[in-house]
Amino acid sequence: MAALPLSQASPWEAPDWLRARAAATPTRLALLFQGRALTYGELDRWADGVAHALAADGVGPGHRVAVLLPNSPLYVALVHGVARLGGVLVPLNTRWTAPERAKQLARIGPSLAIALQGPTREEAAALAPERWRSPSRLPGEEDVRAGERWPSFSRPPAPTQEPDPPGDRVQALVFTSGTTGEPKAAMLTFANHLWSAVASAFRLGVDPEDRWLSCLPLYHVGGLALVFRSCLYGTALVLQEGFDVAAFRASLEADGVTLTSLVPTMLYRLLQADPGPWPSRLRRVLLGGAAAPPELLAAALAARVPVAATYGLTEAASQVATALPEQVRAKPGTVGRPLLFTQVRVVDPQGQEVPRGQVGEIWVRGPQVMAGYFDDPPATAQTLAGGWLHTGDLGYLDLEGDLWVVQRRSDRIVTGGENVDPSEVEAVLRQHPAVEEACVVGLADPEWGQRVVAMVQVRPQLRVDEAELIRLCRRRLAGYKVPRHVRAVARLPQTASGKIDRRRVAALLEEETD
Repeated sequence: MAALPLSQASPWEAPDWLRARAAATPTRLALLFQGRALTYGELDRWADGVAHALAADGVGPGHRVAVLLPNSPLYVALVHGVARLGGVLVPLNTRWTAPERAKQLARIGPSLAIALQGPTREEAAALAPERWRSPSRLPGEEDVRAGERWPSFSRPPAPTQEPDPPGDRVQALVFTSGTTGEPKAAMLTFANHLWSAVASAFRLGVDPEDRWLSCLPLYHVGGLALVFRSCLYGTALVLQEGFDVAAFRASLEADGVTLTSLVPTMLYRLLQADPGPWPSRLRRVLLGGAAAPPELLAAALAARVPVAATYGLTEAASQVATALPEQVRAKPGTVGRPLLFTQVRVVDPQGQEVPRGQVGEIWVRGPQVMAGYFDDPPATAQTLAGGWLHTGDLGYLDLEGDLWVVQRRSDRIVTGGENVDPSEVEAVLRQHPAVEEACVVGLADPEWGQRVVAMVQVRPQLRVDEAELIRLCRRRLAGYKVPRHVRAVARLPQTASGKIDRRRVAALLEEETD
């Protein structure tokens, strides 16, 4: 079986956070899912059984285990079971098409893949069918409930040479959302998760009775991080299979939720469905994944939703900076100061730090920054040049040291030699009462280099035509910023993490304007 090089994975015991947590607090609540509860002792036994089953399939230190499953308690047990063997988790996006999965599987070359259904022809071509396993081959919750215990699985022998610190072992290969270029597999280590959890705890606080409601997919870094944070903190994870407005609100009321993570689209739908007060026990709503429109923050604050605006990346194991609710109210739009042990610089194209208040590229450094991209030395060297994570995002630090994220550099449009920030045009389009959300992209143009085009999401039961929106833009923007074409749709395409899928928007508009 193929394994990561010893520089990234070696045959010694991985840090086993679940085993330590179960030894310390075996009867504390670990997981709630669809009304079912698991303690840390029960979750530990389940992970032990999963590890045995994986070991029987030949999984060992450094071996990559791909997982294509929806959120579930079994998935959580798998996360810990793979770690217990020293394996490397490869969570696959359930929204990818078969050809997309085949391409990524071919790059990763996992030793084993676990999925609800057998592979398609394309996937089988990328990975031998005998390496696919059904989750039914793994111990289920019924085994845990029956008190089934599994003997401790064999540990690999200690290495004869001095190993790297256990925390430097790669825990997972997490794919970036792929809003620009091909998705890359970020190598996240146990140390990345540990320091991310520590920094987040110092910013958000931890209460022993905390319950974190998560509907983010476990293949997303925001969802995966919560599995480890809850284990490290000894708090409970309230897991949902996906985002559903009614189920989410019901859980808020019934499950004692104190924290949750949302992307702006989710928060918008929740406020539209029920703008009434949220439970008073809810102390933080971590809002990230995309920039929150000012009107959304205003609506949330008016509804007394305790929004903590955050900025993070897959490559930084989730959070980089977070503004607490009182700061969001005082300075709406900022994502606050960098977390503990995290450094942020804003630089010009030559890599020189710019003065406070000036926009530049955001660079990040800290112990939560990834080890690199799997099997992609050029991209790793470029992204981690000089020991800093070059995010490609544009923003600035204000005089108080708070970070403001302005735009993704890769989305900037250059037309006729002039720069156009899509966010500026999108803000104007959203001013129309019929427009719920907007996405502005640049399409190739033989004369201008790029032409500005837009797609808008229209509010239910309202209508708007292209000419009206273009007139609005002409009134508010310089001529070169005005979209040449605007298409109205019922819903904008989204990536798996809830961001607007700019690549898909561009492709649809390209087809329409050819």
